[in-house]
This record gives sequence, structure tokens and C-alpha cells, in this order.
Amino acid sequence: MSNQTVSKQSLLRLFLPFGLGYFVSYLFRTVNAVIAPDLVADLGINAADLGLLTSAYFFTFAAFQLPLGVLLDRFGPRRVESGLLLIAATGALIFSQAETLSGVILGRALIGLGVSACLMAAFKAFASWLPRERLPLANGIQMMSGGLGALTATTPVQAALQITDWRGVFICLAAISLLVAIVVFFVVPNQPQDKKPENFTEQLQGLQRVLTNRHFWQIAPWAFTAQAAYLSVQGLWTGPWLRDVAGLGRDETAQILWWIAIAMIAGYLTLGRLAEQLAKKGIRPVVVASLGMSLFIVVQLLLVLLPQYNRVLWLGFGFLGTSCILPYAVLSQFFPPQLTGRCNTSLNLLVFVGAFSAQWLIGGIIGLWPTNASGGYSPAGYQAAFLFLIACQVVAAIWYWLAGKWISAKDQSM
Repeated sequence: MSNQTVSKQSLLRLFLPFGLGYFVSYLFRTVNAVIAPDLVADLGINAADLGLLTSAYFFTFAAFQLPLGVLLDRFGPRRVESGLLLIAATGALIFSQAETLSGVILGRALIGLGVSACLMAAFKAFASWLPRERLPLANGIQMMSGGLGALTATTPVQAALQITDWRGVFICLAAISLLVAIVVFFVVPNQPQDKKPENFTEQLQGLQRVLTNRHFWQIAPWAFTAQAAYLSVQGLWTGPWLRDVAGLGRDETAQILWWIAIAMIAGYLTLGRLAEQLAKKGIRPVVVASLGMSLFIVVQLLLVLLPQYNRVLWLGFGFLGTSCILPYAVLSQFFPPQLTGRCNTSLNLLVFVGAFSAQWLIGGIIGLWPTNASGGYSPAGYQAAFLFLIACQVVAAIWYWLAGKWISAKDQSM
């Protein structure tokens, strides 16, 4: 298959299995926002422990990104993702049976490792088979499947908790992960090879080429601070915020999380489509990305200043936060196809280190304030934590604009 002409059957063999993989990945990523009260009650943990437990997913996910990029470029997305999903299934099973904090952290860490390729494998496959101008929309469609996973982690999981407990939920997730691993292995076509595989030295040289590229370091800080805020808050702290700041019950919280996921799906599709259409008119995808991430900062600030409008603002959070994914397509255009795996995973390393740090740190900041009589966290703690995330994004945005002027000046002088 060529990346210029791809049949509908081949597209289905790409989009459906990888979509299922990312569905599972995002379901794992966000399910703790709903089951958090059960974890706290059953395991007797505090806010910092809850943040550490949930962020263990991000830690192992991030730690594997650089070797993942090399593996994807060497062995292709089909074999790498299917193998890793078996680890995710094992982690989910361990999580479901654990009785201690260390046990659930181990299970959560294995889950993070196991789903670490679910997005990057898809991006690698799309870059191998599709024309570059189609990547923003293709990536957006892939992200929609993650939105469906986030959607399933809301009211459907809450409904499932009326039938079973959080342990039963994770046993089901282990079975689903195993099934998806089988689908990916047997359905996804092999990666096309236009030249002989790189040796290990050449792979490291390619990674060095990515990590010394000035365009990469212009946008990467803003991309990873914005995504760190989006992933860490949506994956855990939205639910507790709605309980402690907005004063909502579990069912109403699950409903709002459902609508946030709907907004997320709409955002991935809309912004990906918008970036593709504007590119045809000469407007680069990076313009859409920078505008979207700027508006995302505004929404977060409004959540701090005007929490009484939380329903509308959380929808804006879910929609505009999806703009953080566009830098992946932007950066892919600066590198040849054989380097896209290492390019995407290098950015993803920063994103998930940031998400791990942010999710844990939010819990630490919130824990600086005393809990109320019912065990809820102080609204002032959430305000301080959110302001910290906003400040990081503002600094990164300023760097993006200043570095852009420096790069333009350097290009003109050459």
C-alpha cells in the first residue's frame, strides 16, 4: 500500500483496531474519576495517595515512550501494540485483586505501560499510509475513540457499580484488553517497508535528530504543559472538583463527566477537520493549535474565577483541551515518515511526565488544606492547584511566541 492511495478496506483495518486500542487506553486513564470514592474508602488513602496511585499510569507510560518510538519505527505498530496490550490486561487483573496501596499502584503502572502505544502506534500507522495533509483529521478521528472511552468511564461505569464493585469493573477491563490485543494483531496490516530497517546506531541518530530540532523545542513545552493539565484534571480531579467545589452528588457528577466526554469527542472531530480545511487555504495547523490552546487557558482561568458556571465551563474545558493534540500532526510535517514514531513518542514522553507530575502534585497541593467534616477537600486547594497549572501553560505559551520569532530570524539570516 502507498500512502497516496489507500482503499476503504485498508482504512477500516487501520482505524477500527487502533480505535479500539485507544478506547481502552482512555477508559483506563479516566475511570478513576468515577471510582475514586470507592478507592479511598476501600484502601483508606488520602488525596496525595490517590493522586500518586492514578498518576502511576502516566509514569510508566512516559518512561516507555523513547524505547517505544524506536520499537514502532523498527517493528511496526501492529506487533508492538498487540504485545503491550497483553501487559495492560495483566495490570488490570492485578489491580482488581490488590488489597494494598502498593498493589494497586503496581497494577496501575502495568496498565500505563501496556497502553503506552495505543495512540502512538496509530499515529505511526497513519503517517506511514496517509498523505501528510490528512494527518490532522486522521489523528482527530483516532482521538474521538479516546473520547468514547472517556464517555464509557462516566455514567456507564457508574451504572456498572450498581451491579458490581470497582474490582469487577477492572476484571472486565482486563478481558477487554486481551480481546483488543487479539484484534490488533490479526486485523492491522503490516507496516510498509520502503527501505531496509535501520540498525541500532541509525535509530539512535534518528532520535538525536528529533531531540535537536528547533521546531520541536519551540512547540513542545506548550504542548506538554497544556496536555498535562488536560489529562491530569480530566483523568481524576474533575470528579472530586464537582463534588467539593460545585457540591454535586455522584450521579450528577457522572452525568457532567459524560457531557465533558461528549464535548471532547466533538472537539477532536471539529478541530481536526478545521485544521485540515484551513490547511487547504494556506493556514497552517499550528495556527489552529495555538489559538485553541490559548482559549483552553482562558477556560481554566474562568473555572477558578467563576466556578458557579461550572457546567458550561467544563464543556469548554473538554472541547478546547482537544486542541493540545494538534502539535503531533504539526511536528510530523517537519520529519520524514521513518522518524514519525520517534518524533511523536518524544513529545509524548514530555506530555506524560508532565501529566504524572501534575496529577500527583494537584493531590499534594489540595492536601495542604484540611478536609471538611464529610471528608471532602477544600475549594481553596483546587483553586491553588489550577492556578499553578495555568501559570505553567502561560510561561510555555510565551516561550512558544518568543522562540518562533528567534527561529524566523535565524531562518532569514541563513
